[in-house]
Amino acid sequence: MFVRTESFKQFLRFYPVVSILVAIHFLLWILIDVLQFGFAQDIEKMGIGVNLLVSQGEYWRLITPIFLHAGFAHALFNSFSLVLFGPALEQMLGKVKFIFMYLFAGIIGNLGTFVVNPDAYYAHLGASGAIFGIFGVYVYMVLFRKHLIDQANSQIIMVIFILGLFMTFTRPNINVLGHVFGLIGGFAIAPAILKNARPFAIWQMRSRRTSSRLDDITFNPNRWNRRHFPLKKYGTYFFWIAIAVLVIIAVLF
Repeated sequence: MFVRTESFKQFLRFYPVVSILVAIHFLLWILIDVLQFGFAQDIEKMGIGVNLLVSQGEYWRLITPIFLHAGFAHALFNSFSLVLFGPALEQMLGKVKFIFMYLFAGIIGNLGTFVVNPDAYYAHLGASGAIFGIFGVYVYMVLFRKHLIDQANSQIIMVIFILGLFMTFTRPNINVLGHVFGLIGGFAIAPAILKNARPFAIWQMRSRRTSSRLDDITFNPNRWNRRHFPLKKYGTYFFWIAIAVLVIIAVLF
């Protein structure tokens, strides 16, 4: 569920919303921080969430911070989290429900920051609130929709969820309110968007079955001698290595 085994082309085809969101993250980072185009920097200035400007009627700033990031490490961290935990939920919900949930959680995170934070000049940006909304949906599954997620993946989600909360309250320069309210937003909308949802199905199994049928039609005398990498055996190890790298990046940057 959270171990990515698709090829790059398969990932783009199976999870278009996640792919587009990640592309937006890095495209804006390149335009703003690397190429430093004037129009792109103007977009950043117009898109950052600033409480005072929101109070003056610039309500689009409740949405635009979801797509902006403060540097490469910030964009990489959020994109990596999205690639790990977004695909399964996109497949379970469908494109429309997933993007609605993602934006809803992100907006709730930014709205909570605006309403609760007393600092009128507080500025923030990043997709963390929306990503915590994804965690909120998963936590709801673990508690109330156990048929949608197995025990092993439930344990993974709870470990990452606790780790995320720990980092939220212990690391500097983090929009704590954005994380907390994004989580609340995802959890609150979960009952509605999970209606009629089905458990995650491994997409590549379909292509394997198709390939197996073709093999039956065209006999290959060496087919039984071919060795396949034991992905199921080592997939968990790769997942925890990826998590360790994620934590190291977070601590360093």
